[in-house]
Amino acid sequence: MTAGESHGPGLVGIVEGVPAGVPLTRETIDRDLARRQKGYGRGGRMSIERDAVQIWGGVRHGRTLGSPVALVVPNRDFENWRESMSPDPGQPDRVVTRPRPGHADLVGGIKYRHRDLRNVLERASARETTMRVALGAVARAFLEAVGIRVTGHVLRIGDVAVAEREWSWEALQRAEDSPVRVADPSVEAEMMARIDQAKADGDTLGGVFEVVAFGLPVGLGSYVHWDRRLEGQLAQALISIPAMKAVEVGTGFAQAEKPGSAVHDPIRWTQAHGWERASNRAGGIEGGITTGMPLRVRVAMKPLSTLMSPLGSVDIESKEPFLAQVERSDVTAVPAASVVGEAMVLHVLADAVLEKFGGDSLEEVAQRMHQWEQYVRTY
Repeated sequence: MTAGESHGPGLVGIVEGVPAGVPLTRETIDRDLARRQKGYGRGGRMSIERDAVQIWGGVRHGRTLGSPVALVVPNRDFENWRESMSPDPGQPDRVVTRPRPGHADLVGGIKYRHRDLRNVLERASARETTMRVALGAVARAFLEAVGIRVTGHVLRIGDVAVAEREWSWEALQRAEDSPVRVADPSVEAEMMARIDQAKADGDTLGGVFEVVAFGLPVGLGSYVHWDRRLEGQLAQALISIPAMKAVEVGTGFAQAEKPGSAVHDPIRWTQAHGWERASNRAGGIEGGITTGMPLRVRVAMKPLSTLMSPLGSVDIESKEPFLAQVERSDVTAVPAASVVGEAMVLHVLADAVLEKFGGDSLEEVAQRMHQWEQYVRTY
């Protein structure tokens, strides 16, 4: 659960169900918060905020307690908005009446009967994803303690794309040093040139990113009920990120145009590795259940709604046409979105691990996972 507005005092988050004994520090969480703020094409907000978490509950001396973990990330920019965003009674200023095309402004105002659309855009802002990433770092700490690693990287910005391939964990680490978060450095300069051109045009760019999880056991998720299928849970979590418009698992949409012989992954068994697939076009999931192969899920992000050369809109009070309201924004946020995507995948996988194996402490979960792995090898 998260709460807080873009220019309010800060963002608040609580995650429960974290087993006791998971190593967790502020530095661990801040590392992911810093990764979210990087990326070529980010806007002025990133020069204001230096996100740093405060742990308000659930952790003692660097280990989780088994109780809910409570986090706070203050907004430094709140000092410039203290009166405008005050929770106390008063007359609002910085009122917004001009909805931006592609944003939640108009429909949110209609739904909640707000005449000041700032009441909508403050929460609909992608600033909210800061706390998703902070809470995702808690899930990451748990999953890494049981041998599961998750990372994200950019595949496309605008019309510039990385060549199709499957990536190893080691190769994907190159994305951490890339200004556009790509593992293939040969496309960096072209992507950055596209971003520069879009900025000059007062426009924005979308793209595609991929999140990959290594070390997953066989058997997370279920085919038994529609809402327990793992790819369904992943799709819902990822599409909930602001500006995301499509999700695919494995080779996804490309499978629609190919015969089954070129889509499905042959099964094999070896003494050394047990059950595995000769390829991984399924993206690590069959029948709603993990196969033990790396999980690969891709997300398409639309261009950001706030344009410096705004599109036409209509004032909700006067009903007169205007150019849409301009708020501070990025040219592109696909590199940052890949880090938010990691967080959502981490949440889903942590839930799936706890549903499958249970346990009140990290030690208990790890023991059960080890026993399960021994069973799978001899199945």
